[in-house]
Amino acid sequence: MTRPIPTPGQLEDWLSEPTPAVVETMRRVQGDLIILGVAGKMGPSLGRMARRASNAAGIKRRILGVARFSSPQVQADLEQHGIETIRCDLLDEAAVRRLPDAPNVLYLPAMKFGATGQESLTWAMNTHLPAIVCRRFPQSRFVAFSTGNVYGLVPATGGGSRETDAPAPIGEYGMSCLGRERLFEHFSRTQGTAVTLIRLNYACDLRYGVLVDLARKVLGSEPVDLGMSWFNTIWQADTNAMTLRCFEHAASPPLVLNLTGPELLNVRDTCTRFGRLFGREAAFTGTESATALLSNAHRAFNLFGTPRISADQLIAWVAGWLQNGGPTLDRPTHFEKRDGRF
Repeated sequence: MTRPIPTPGQLEDWLSEPTPAVVETMRRVQGDLIILGVAGKMGPSLGRMARRASNAAGIKRRILGVARFSSPQVQADLEQHGIETIRCDLLDEAAVRRLPDAPNVLYLPAMKFGATGQESLTWAMNTHLPAIVCRRFPQSRFVAFSTGNVYGLVPATGGGSRETDAPAPIGEYGMSCLGRERLFEHFSRTQGTAVTLIRLNYACDLRYGVLVDLARKVLGSEPVDLGMSWFNTIWQADTNAMTLRCFEHAASPPLVLNLTGPELLNVRDTCTRFGRLFGREAAFTGTESATALLSNAHRAFNLFGTPRISADQLIAWVAGWLQNGGPTLDRPTHFEKRDGRF
């Protein structure tokens, strides 16, 4: 799949374009879909893809998006694309009890940035909230996002952490995310709730992601820290498509899937490539390390196939996007943190 660089007006359409396999999944999966935490980075395009796939499949279903909606524009955009929105503080148990029933629940809420200094809220969001939601929707199918931060740092030569590896999170954020998984597992086992847990790192949508962080530094002639010398990434549209297909694989106890691209990318090499594309030399600081936060996503690839968009294409897109003045979310991933403090 090769395309020119999308324009800002095209980007959301590209991110929400369903694959034929997603359309077939939305044809087979029965019932309404509720998306918790829909107003975050991934929620709007996931909601739109689910809506477009359901329409293409000829299936009438409600798609409900739940969030606090601090941005009225996000809420308005979702409504415009056929997603019913509900304002709700998900930590308010009474409010969650009033949410409509739905046999399919897409769980997106999490707290990462700002976790250091707000540890109690981090644990409430990442560990207490799953219990609230699982009690509210005990018979629903869940697809719930987790993170590769539940793993420890591993040698790049090993190909990345696998789902069968023992978790070894670094720092309270990673520990709280493992807590989220354990709560979903507990309710899956005790209630029979079907769950797929997605350990994601890192989605790229041209406005956000590790590649955007690195490219902006090179473009701005800022030195790039080499401490976290390797990373994975995946095009967000591929993430969205695989995520929706996970509803057919939800199980009790939960199915755990790593979700990222197949390439192990080296920071120095990637920044050098950006430098060539930008016509300037990349600068570096720090010492390269043999270990990094890396995931092996072959279990997901065996189910869904490999991502349509390669890392090479993403690098070219990100470079062109920034050179053309494309907007960014201005929210660094802080992927380079090795101490787990975000």
